[in-house]
Amino acid sequence: MESVTGPRIALITGSVRKGNYTAMAAALVLEELKKREIPCDLVDPSSVDFRPPGMASSTPELVTRARDTVRAATGVILATPEYHGSYSAAIKGVIDNLGYPSVLAGKPVALLGVAAGRIGAIKALEHLGSVCLHVGALVLPGPVSVARVREVFAEEGRCTDPETELRIRRLVESLICYIDRHICPLHALEEMVREG
Repeated sequence: MESVTGPRIALITGSVRKGNYTAMAAALVLEELKKREIPCDLVDPSSVDFRPPGMASSTPELVTRARDTVRAATGVILATPEYHGSYSAAIKGVIDNLGYPSVLAGKPVALLGVAAGRIGAIKALEHLGSVCLHVGALVLPGPVSVARVREVFAEEGRCTDPETELRIRRLVESLICYIDRHICPLHALEEMVREG
């Protein structure tokens, strides 16, 4: 019998452009998880050939690994840029390859969006949240939208705005808090029932 362990997070990024701002924001998520000693697995669409449903991938083993990574996660963070008023095709490609029923079903999901404009990634996050709900994910309230992303991240990736950095780090705190209160106790109860 497997022992109950702490949370494990899957972080899915939604940009394939080199030096993208989504990855810069995601790096803060990874740093915060590392600081809290919480394991995290990154699903990066730039390294996996996620094809539309019905088309064969050139990297089927990596698609399967991504699906298994999300299946094994206690919680998920989705990070996307906003393109033309919605989330990226890259992150939709990942979601479309997570199986049917989706391995996102029943998992708490926190959302992070970045945009160059002054209103941030609000529309992208609304659309992404709707898709996640449709596949059965538990979308947490309080998504983080980073506006004027080119002004709050330096070229080398460092966040130059303390308030933005704090909001991104608090997204991790929100997800872990939800897991600690609602997911881990259920796992512990299940183990007690099995042992009894």
